[in-house]
Amino acid sequence: MPARTKHHTLRLLAVATLMSLAATAGAQATKTKKLYCWNDSTGHKVCGDALPAELAGSSRTEFNSTSGMRTGEIARAMTPEERAAAEKAAADAAAQAEIDAARARREMAMVESYATEADLRKAFQERIDLLEETLKASELSVVGLRASLVGLLRQAGDLELAGKSVPFNARTNIAAQHTELRRRERIYAQQKIERAQLDEELASVLQRYRDLKDGVRPTAAEAAATAAAPPQG
Repeated sequence: MPARTKHHTLRLLAVATLMSLAATAGAQATKTKKLYCWNDSTGHKVCGDALPAELAGSSRTEFNSTSGMRTGEIARAMTPEERAAAEKAAADAAAQAEIDAARARREMAMVESYATEADLRKAFQERIDLLEETLKASELSVVGLRASLVGLLRQAGDLELAGKSVPFNARTNIAAQHTELRRRERIYAQQKIERAQLDEELASVLQRYRDLKDGVRPTAAEAAATAAAPPQG
């Protein structure tokens, strides 16, 4: 082949290659090109093939420029406050899930630990008896301290009626016993609340125990043992 013809052929091949590459690039650009639609400052819908820089974090809809089909919906970027709230909600949900899982484990352990309702009642009765003994001790403490304080106040009153001053130590003792009486009264009141809550807890636990047993009918021995259990409250 003459050199001139060979060079002409090479030029034609080079031109053809460049045209092919350009066509491929154009096709790829057309294939990946997107259209964006968003609302402007006046609330009107605007579409274009380029998204303004100031709208990069705003909500928008994306379309394929060739088919006109919607390809995605981009939500606006969250504010720092919204992101913090979302993270807190996720953390709260995870914590609640752990609480629920722990409760489920305790309930299953309860079912496995107590063969009958009578066994469960007996375990609760031990807690009830202990709390009632504590209540009695607290009540006696309050009654005794109140009687002591009344005695001190009577003595102070007698001194004042006799025209005498109440010694400093006596006044200090009265104030200290009055403060202690109020503290013990608060403890006693809280213990009475806990006692009532224990009855409610027992009723709730018994119902949950029955549910977890999945309605299995008790044997005659279990029914007799449950019936023989001492009444609560």
